[in-house]
Formats: sequence, structure tokens, C-alpha cells
Amino acid sequence: MNDLWGAFEQAIRLIVSRDPEVMNIAWRSLWIAAASTAICVAICLPLGSLIHFNKFRGKHLLLSLLQTLFSMPTVVVGLFVYVMVSNSGPLGMMGLVFTPAAMVIGQTLLIIPMMLGLVISSFSGVDKAVMETATSLGANRLQAYTINIKEAKFPIMTAVAMGFGRAISEVGASMIIGGNIKGYTMTLTTGISQYVSMGLIEQAFALGIILLLMALLINIAIYLLQKRRQYVWFPS
Repeated sequence: MNDLWGAFEQAIRLIVSRDPEVMNIAWRSLWIAAASTAICVAICLPLGSLIHFNKFRGKHLLLSLLQTLFSMPTVVVGLFVYVMVSNSGPLGMMGLVFTPAAMVIGQTLLIIPMMLGLVISSFSGVDKAVMETATSLGANRLQAYTINIKEAKFPIMTAVAMGFGRAISEVGASMIIGGNIKGYTMTLTTGISQYVSMGLIEQAFALGIILLLMALLINIAIYLLQKRRQYVWFPS
């Protein structure tokens, strides 16, 4: 028990002293997850608008597929991306394997289904009269979609926060695609696994504390956004 408490105290010291190795791993995890989330936003907002506001054959099947992919195993995504970017894969000439860029691709593919489904669900909460009014006033489809995005901004922001949380906390895809290379592709989750296997419990604790703090901040943000959404749409 004393050894465990000592390891925890040492982990706190590493964080407070801003240990370069720990901070570099945390920063790398942050920007990779942020880049993946930004790409997903750029894809899911227009695509979600097209899916929600248009009727087409197979729409219900597509929505069911998206819900199924919410819980897609990260190792499956990692395996797929690895096969694509490995030296013998179709994208092998790009030299992406075991790079942060490949990890961004993997995390993007991982969170797209969840974020797309949540964005589509966000539009469901907007009054249909908004679209009809915008169209009747002369707005084109792009302008009408933009108006609906503004109306659904709080649930969409919640979807973005959840996507970021899933990206920064995943381990399987990052381990397979990135290779967990120290100083290059090691992230918070893969670093914890590596340090535990090496018996460096203090460093593992430090990374774990940072990851927990990030998860706490994300959950607080989601809670505040949901409260704000309830206040705006359903005032008491």
C-alpha cells in the first residue's frame, strides 16, 4: 500500500514539475485527438445535413448501420488502417505506417459513425418549421442547412465533445497504427500500457491522472451543453 501511495505521489510530482516526457505525450495525444475531431466535424456536418433533410431509399438501413458502428472495436479500425497504409498496402507508398498522421486517420474513421449519428439526431430536435420558413424566405439549400446547424448548435457541440472523448481515450487503433514509438507516436493510452509493462508505475500513474482529468473536463462540458440545450429549447 505504501509503495502504491509513493508511486501516486511521484506521479503528482511529475505532473506539477511538468516533466518533459509526460507533457510531450499529453500534448501529442491532445493534438492527434483534436485533429481527428476537426476532420470529423468537417465531414459529419454537411453529410449529416444531407442525410437528415433528404429522403432516399435505404435511409433507415443507413441509420441502423451507423448505430451499429457506434461500438465498433478500435482494434478492427486499427487493423483496417494498418493494412491500407502498410508497405504492402494500397497506400504504402505514402509512408504513413507508424506515424501520427496514420493515427489521425484511424481515430477519424473510429469516431465518424458516432459523430455522424449524433449530428443527425441533433437535427431531429429542430422544429421542421425552421427549414420551411428559411426556404419560403428565399434561402437556398446551403443557407437553410446552415440555419439548422445554428439551431442545433448545442447538441452538435455535445456530439463533438463525445467524439473528442472517444478519440483521446482509445488505445487499440493507436497501438496498431502508431506502433507506440517513444517520442513520436506514444500517446496517453498507449504510454500507460507501455510503462506498466516496463514496471514504471509512476509514469503510468501520471499519464492516467492526466487522462482522467481530460475525461472529467469533457464530461463537464457535455453536462453544461446539455443543460444549456434544455434551457434554450425547454425553458421552465
